[in-house]
Amino acid sequence: MSDLTHFNQHGHAHMVDVGDKDVTKRVAIASGTIIMQNDTLQMITEGKHKKGDVLGIARVAAIMASKRTSELIPLCHPIGLTHVDVAYAIDAKGSSINCEVRTETNSQTGVEMEALTAVQVALLTIYDMCKAVDRGMRMTDICLLEKKGGKSGHWKTE
Repeated sequence: MSDLTHFNQHGHAHMVDVGDKDVTKRVAIASGTIIMQNDTLQMITEGKHKKGDVLGIARVAAIMASKRTSELIPLCHPIGLTHVDVAYAIDAKGSSINCEVRTETNSQTGVEMEALTAVQVALLTIYDMCKAVDRGMRMTDICLLEKKGGKSGHWKTE
């Protein structure tokens, strides 16, 4: 268990001690996609959903979720975010919406979990708002794309 930092030498879960780590600028970018029926995508992009601006509400939900990540993930440190950006890419041909979230902080620990949580909650919000017309929506390809800062430095998916 020595490679898994959330377990101590006895194999018990613990919160990693980051007290001696340097405060550095840390950035994480995560992404995920929700696939839906063409009619559902059209309703969202044309702003015809009776509940309102689906992507706008999902954007706010993502930001809120990023700020509360440590309340959801048991061993995640609470951190002060300095920036959260949520962007969408519409794929009409694939009948899908890609959500990309960038989180930033100046901290002793990274913001990967905040970015990943924000993506998940954005996609879940889209699902929740549209499930009455399309229960078959699928969330897929949720992943960390890039992280910067900290002892491990820069990492980017291939």
